[in-house]
Amino acid sequence: MAANVPQFTLNNGIEMPGVGKGCWLGIEGDRTTTRAMCLNALKVGYRHLDTVSGCSCNESSVGEAIRESGIPRSEVFMTTKLGHYHNVRQSFEHSLEALGIGYIDLYLMHWPQTNEHKTEPWNPGRALSFGEHPNFVDAWRAMEALLATGKVRAIGVSNFSIQNLDVLLRHASVVPACNQVEAHPCLPHAALKAYCEARRILLTAYAPLGQGNPLYFSDPDVARIAARHGATPAQVALSWLVQRGTPPVVKSANVERMQANISLVPLAPEEMRAVDGVHAKPGMHRSLLDYHAPDGTVFGWTYEQLGWAFEVGGVVKA
Repeated sequence: MAANVPQFTLNNGIEMPGVGKGCWLGIEGDRTTTRAMCLNALKVGYRHLDTVSGCSCNESSVGEAIRESGIPRSEVFMTTKLGHYHNVRQSFEHSLEALGIGYIDLYLMHWPQTNEHKTEPWNPGRALSFGEHPNFVDAWRAMEALLATGKVRAIGVSNFSIQNLDVLLRHASVVPACNQVEAHPCLPHAALKAYCEARRILLTAYAPLGQGNPLYFSDPDVARIAARHGATPAQVALSWLVQRGTPPVVKSANVERMQANISLVPLAPEEMRAVDGVHAKPGMHRSLLDYHAPDGTVFGWTYEQLGWAFEVGGVVKA
């Protein structure tokens, strides 16, 4: 039976379950583990599965779980992502075939920078001025064309800043349905959230529990709210995200944690304000992920190119 979580309506009218299950276990992720994790997730009530291309065995394992679950395809919302720009249609068809579930509900551009066939990172302003291709505008136009196939219901982006959304929207015919970014009490993205809401782009959260670096779990306000509700700090953070309108995608292979993560608690207005304020405490306003290189780049792009207000090491300036 599906869990009792809110549905969020995308800008094209499609409904998406308010808590997603992250399925990517890395390129070396075990196929059997992925399949079992997804089957367990569907069993405890998840109806939104989120993965990424780049290793067909992951997508195929997710697809196997959906088919074997006995749950009608129409009741499962499936998100996967484009990894590189050089043949968008081929990449999409590869994911569609690997999943084997007929269609994809939401297809996201994983990063604003591509990750294949390039020796230098693409500079957003220079590329658009001097015609370096493909760039994320080229990729987005190719993704727009996928909608006509009827094999994908909605398209969106991931890891896009206001700066790069501004570039994309100047050239887009279709406004992205969502923008998936790292978001949690240490990184609430208030300005990005407001920007997206004004343009009917749903901001969604990946790594909401810090991916092994749950800095805010020991915050006194989060701990106090969790104790008051007989909940975990993770449940408080996920409930806060859902109530503020930022549906999270959370990853765990542990069945008990899966159940807890999809069991939301109602937070009172003062509790919401308390969690809102966690990032403002000394040392708390920061990324919790480990993809920040020591030289202040992320997968070859500088924070300036990404449009992120980070210092070296993922600490946010303001």
